[in-house]
Amino acid sequence: MGDVVSSHLDESRREAITARTTEVMKQFGDVYKQQYAVALFNSIRFEIEGGGAPQSQLLHRKDPLAGRSIFSGSLFQYLEENRKWRNRFVSVPESYTVSLYESKTAHERGLHPKGTINCAGYKALTSIEEYMELINTSLPGVKASAGSNPFIKCASQFPLILWHPYARHHYFCVRTEKEHKKWHAVLQDCVRHSNNGLSEDCTVQTPAFTDSVRLHRQAKGHYGTWDMMCGKPPQILANLVMETLHPELRAVIAPRLKGKLQQRQKHWMLISDAVYRQVLSRTTGHYEALVDSCQAQRAPLDARLRTDMDQIIASKEHVTSKMRALVLPKAEQLLRTNVQPYISSILEALMEPTSRGFSEVREVFFRELVEISKNSLNGEGKDILGDHMERLSMLSLHPVKMQSCYEKVEQLNLEGLQQRFDVANPSVFVSRAQILMGEQMDNAVYTFEQLLNQSLETKGEDDVCKTIQGCQDRVLKKYDYDSSTVRKKFFREALLQIIIPYMLQQLSPSYSPELPRFKEMIFEDFSRFLLVGNLFEEVVLQCVSKDIMMAVKEAAVQRRHNLYRDSIVLTNSDPNLHLLGESPQVDWAAKFGADEPEGSVGGGGGRSGGSGNRRRQVVSMIQLDGVPLPFESCLEVPGVELIPEEDTEVPEGTQEDPDPLEEAKSPDRVVEIRDLINPVVALALPASKESPTDLTNGTVPTAGTVTWEDGAQEDVTHVTTTVKDVPSKPPRDATSTPAAVQELVENTKRGHDEERQEEAAIKSAIGEIEEAVREDDSGRIPEVSATESDGESASVSGSHSDRGLQSPASGGADEGAPQPITNGLTGEDKVLDPVEVEVLLA
Repeated sequence: MGDVVSSHLDESRREAITARTTEVMKQFGDVYKQQYAVALFNSIRFEIEGGGAPQSQLLHRKDPLAGRSIFSGSLFQYLEENRKWRNRFVSVPESYTVSLYESKTAHERGLHPKGTINCAGYKALTSIEEYMELINTSLPGVKASAGSNPFIKCASQFPLILWHPYARHHYFCVRTEKEHKKWHAVLQDCVRHSNNGLSEDCTVQTPAFTDSVRLHRQAKGHYGTWDMMCGKPPQILANLVMETLHPELRAVIAPRLKGKLQQRQKHWMLISDAVYRQVLSRTTGHYEALVDSCQAQRAPLDARLRTDMDQIIASKEHVTSKMRALVLPKAEQLLRTNVQPYISSILEALMEPTSRGFSEVREVFFRELVEISKNSLNGEGKDILGDHMERLSMLSLHPVKMQSCYEKVEQLNLEGLQQRFDVANPSVFVSRAQILMGEQMDNAVYTFEQLLNQSLETKGEDDVCKTIQGCQDRVLKKYDYDSSTVRKKFFREALLQIIIPYMLQQLSPSYSPELPRFKEMIFEDFSRFLLVGNLFEEVVLQCVSKDIMMAVKEAAVQRRHNLYRDSIVLTNSDPNLHLLGESPQVDWAAKFGADEPEGSVGGGGGRSGGSGNRRRQVVSMIQLDGVPLPFESCLEVPGVELIPEEDTEVPEGTQEDPDPLEEAKSPDRVVEIRDLINPVVALALPASKESPTDLTNGTVPTAGTVTWEDGAQEDVTHVTTTVKDVPSKPPRDATSTPAAVQELVENTKRGHDEERQEEAAIKSAIGEIEEAVREDDSGRIPEVSATESDGESASVSGSHSDRGLQSPASGGADEGAPQPITNGLTGEDKVLDPVEVEVLLA
């Protein structure tokens, strides 16, 4: 495969790729330096003047993932080098980077992983068909047939594929549907958090970067939302370069690829990945140098801004008023005719699924607290309460338990509006809403933890249930208020992201030639902070914002989707609450002396304030004592009894039927797989030593039927004979007294009639088997195998009874022969035979 890449990406082409990347980064760098000064001005102005945003009622955890990892387990990975599936141990740390290890032992020893996957820009797919739909569009001018085969064959019916438009694809699979759902939720969470790579805490660098990317794409004619605005800045810049470079290379290289369609698709993916990695390495270095140069100039710019802030603001207002007089007439006309009729429908499309998702967050949180209250009423100890609180503290980070919340907002559909307003994909808004939902869940959990800890310290632990109920009511009330505030802000921002690009696209051709004359109104000393392009966008933004604010306010007044009116402000409702936000995070395991949670794994430091050096894992393995986990592909989730991850509930004392695939020691063992497809039924038959035959081990084809006790008949296609000597084992200890043996003899005599009937039934069944296999059954051990057509296995066990059990003292007639054993506890003489017959049904 390396030859394919090198033959199409020779030295001259690689140099051309480097030159294109350098050119794009130079253009971006010029815009970024301008926007950096503007973002610094806005940040310092906000710091001086302050903002009027409502104060959050819930506390915010500073570092939710401190001392925690997300998931670890094993699955099967497809290796393109040798085209085989291999078991890999997977660890997902707090960075949400997927790390692949040779084994769990290698991970525990701290060895370097076999590979890592940064999931930014990827899509987690769950079927080969979905993957092939994306692959078949990778080469221009080539259409695959409807039933074209993929170039990989999945080892199970539960594939997991990470697809990227430019980078390498990754193929995994698991063996059960339950594992499939869990792993898909984990991979989706990795993609979601990896895409959210721009920190909101960077009040200068992040706005400067996002505005620079937007302006750079607008200069190329792309005004709408961009679904590849995901990952860290170097990754976004690599996507920016590949947006134009990728189709150009594909048009040149694709016609030169040889082989069948699947082979050409595979070769193109390898070439695309090589190009993407080369571009990414260049953008990483260019961006780091760009940030360093801007940071070096920050101190003098900051000093100038703080000195001349009033004059800069006055100059901005003067220029903006002049520009507003020029732009507003046409902008308002465009707004009335082409935008206002659609605002309510866009808002409703956003509100419905988003509000359902936030309601589901509240419901999941409420159910968890109800379960904790029930457990406290049942009189469970403090260590159990500590264990429940440890699991609650990780609730917002649990991708499986949060999946029901995320699925609600995934139903967001902007069909019919995408072309008019150039919305590439609603996934931009879905991902943002899901991030906000996770933050609100963590805020609610963290606030409840702090309130409960404070209440237990002041009121004691006499009535824990009542204390939990009180804290629960307070937190839910605060969540409802914060949920309304966050959703209203999200709706306003989403509407602006949809409408503003459309307005700019319609107005820019008319007003771009007029903008340079406004530069003459700005003092040269202030020209770095006041750019006419930014002022033009602010004028358009102010024009649209009034209608958007009115639409959201009207929805809140009507109490649609449980939105609060802006006039409802919870001020000083809990004045001492925010003081708790400065308190250290509660370590419930240390507070109540609970055992280390099942989610703890080795490596890494403990949580802040923790009592150990073991890292707590959000979704982790549970291994029963003494039960190995060979080739386990997905490990259980702690706290499943608190919030069911499945739709069905399993009553206490019941267990699911074991998965037959768990019996296979390795996916490469073909014999075990065949045995699973052709189930074997074991029959126990007697072997007499007085009439030996010439039976030997072996398998022969035959034709016959087996009649079961219910009258059903099954075909027998093969007979496997195995001769074994199995000694009889008494149900009691070998040191049983003669009195105990005598009791067994008396019980045998009492059930003598039933014994004869059972013996006759067994002899009849043996006779039918003898006739089916056409073998002389004189006392050896046959093992019959056949194939059952419906795939279900049945087992028949027979028992052979003797006339009675004689004690050693009575001197049996044949001391050397094995004696049948009776069940003296039930009074029935059930014989345990030393012979097995395996029947494989067809």
